[in-house]
Amino acid sequence: MAVDFISSPAAKAANLPFSVAVRVGDVLYLSGALGNVPGKLELVPGGLEAETRQTLENIRSVLEANGLTLADVFKCTVMLADMSKWADFNRVYLEYFDPDRLPARSAFGANGLALGAQVELECCAYVRKR
Repeated sequence: MAVDFISSPAAKAANLPFSVAVRVGDVLYLSGALGNVPGKLELVPGGLEAETRQTLENIRSVLEANGLTLADVFKCTVMLADMSKWADFNRVYLEYFDPDRLPARSAFGANGLALGAQVELECCAYVRKR
């Protein structure tokens, strides 16, 4: 089975030391995404909700670059710097997924995230045969 390591122009511009995604068979594994300005190592302003929205937009960009959509995501892992903001995260997260097709999910509090982020989200997506 082939393993494809995937980068992006934004990741290359930011000189990130990892692949934005890796495809193994029918699964695309996305690296943890932050609410950073694409191509820059700076978070969007506006707090947790703004970071969550940008995080999901960054994930959407990686998926679209690989011919997928958020509807193809089947698993997410959520890391929050403050678990008391879980409901605030969920409010934004639910705007991005069909309520009848929510990915399986885990969430946990983290003692620190890259760039001082409040949220990091890692996803897996199914690569459909087209």
